[in-house]
Amino acid sequence: MVIPNTSSFGGFFLLGFSEQPLLEMTLFVITVVFYLLTLLANMAIIILAHLDPRLHTPMYFFLTHLSLMDLCYTTSTVPQLLFNLQGPGKIIRYGGCVGQLYVSLALGSAECILLAVMAVDHYVAGCRPLHYAILMHPCICWQLAATTWLTGLASSLVQTVLITQVPLCGGNVIDHVFCEVPVLLKLACVDTTFQNQDKFLALLYGIVTPALNPFIYTLCNKDMKGALRKMIGKD
Repeated sequence: MVIPNTSSFGGFFLLGFSEQPLLEMTLFVITVVFYLLTLLANMAIIILAHLDPRLHTPMYFFLTHLSLMDLCYTTSTVPQLLFNLQGPGKIIRYGGCVGQLYVSLALGSAECILLAVMAVDHYVAGCRPLHYAILMHPCICWQLAATTWLTGLASSLVQTVLITQVPLCGGNVIDHVFCEVPVLLKLACVDTTFQNQDKFLALLYGIVTPALNPFIYTLCNKDMKGALRKMIGKD
């Protein structure tokens, strides 16, 4: 495969699986399936949690934010990935790469904090049931959610700015499927230490995990199943 000279416009060539056309076609189909599953499942959770009064609890409030984060994360990476998999044009502009890096770092950080908040909510519900309504008041839940988003966005901004300050002299070819910190540091002119991430592992946590999260955390729940049956008119 001929790799274009991307230096003329300040972009990168995402190598991905360019040398394996059959694998690219297979991954394209798999990615489309999981992306659609991610969209449908997470949108269903958000809609059901909003419409059904029985789901107006802190647990489902935080789960809707988790679903929203998964939707934003996959939408920041999958469309570009599908474009790269379906044809020879695997170029991403520098601004697009930085944007993808910022969003993925922000939502990754925010999701980790949100999972910790959900663990605290579960602990309070189980160990302090008499104080649960006070400790997890709706105003407090909104404050926790806002803090989660703002912390993720702020920490990602710092990391992204630092990454963009690193001089790159390793060419414009990224042997990966996404713009991530380790693969960008690999192009740096200075000595850096990072963990090389496998492409398949990146696809696993970037596509498969967001698709499975709704089933792991929510859709297998009895209350959510009841809300879904009620919405489709079977209850």
